[in-house]
Amino acid sequence: FDSVLFCQLVEVNAHSLFSKWFSESGKLVAKLFQKIQEMVEEDNILVFALIDEVESLVTARNAALSGSEPSDSIRVVNALLTRMDKLKSSPNVIILTTSNITTAIDIAFVDRADIKAYVGPPTLQARYEILRSCIQELIRTKILTDQQEPLILPSFASVREKLNSPSIHESLGPLELAKQLLEASEICEGLSGRALRKLPFLTHASLTNPNNCEPSKFLQTLIETSRRELSELCS
Repeated sequence: FDSVLFCQLVEVNAHSLFSKWFSESGKLVAKLFQKIQEMVEEDNILVFALIDEVESLVTARNAALSGSEPSDSIRVVNALLTRMDKLKSSPNVIILTTSNITTAIDIAFVDRADIKAYVGPPTLQARYEILRSCIQELIRTKILTDQQEPLILPSFASVREKLNSPSIHESLGPLELAKQLLEASEICEGLSGRALRKLPFLTHASLTNPNNCEPSKFLQTLIETSRRELSELCS
């Protein structure tokens, strides 16, 4: 039983580590990493520490030195770097960070990262699957109604295979709905996952009769909503 490995995820909200009191933010960072240090002392535990929006914690110190950032931010960066260095000797901890403003991150923190991966906007397949999961949930909760058997939209791979097959002559049913969903997914190129998940909500809000809507009509409205949202972002 002692050889069993347990995993622990520690999600860190960077903004929660800031205080209005001078030098208190650095102490909060040190306190957090002290707790992580205590966790990794157990050999049978693998700890993942996820810091979202890490740029708010490790703002480039040259900006602070130039006077454009509070001097207290230097203490926060120093505390974080020092604590991370202490964790280097622990093989059972992995620190993951995310950022949308990589140019604002202190270079010393970037140099400590073993792997740097760029995650771009969702691909066509990812957009389709995100929207498909939202549509299936609307059908499951009967927000979208269908008089036939419980509707299950085909996966992206299945749609591609059926559309490329010359023997397919379906014009109605799940495949036809999947074509509409695929069209909406193609329109949404460049949108984030968060924006994609909002589209079904915006579509439902724009319906004249949202209490009784068939999937085909909903998907057509989704296509129109996608075009509108994208045009507003580009304008």
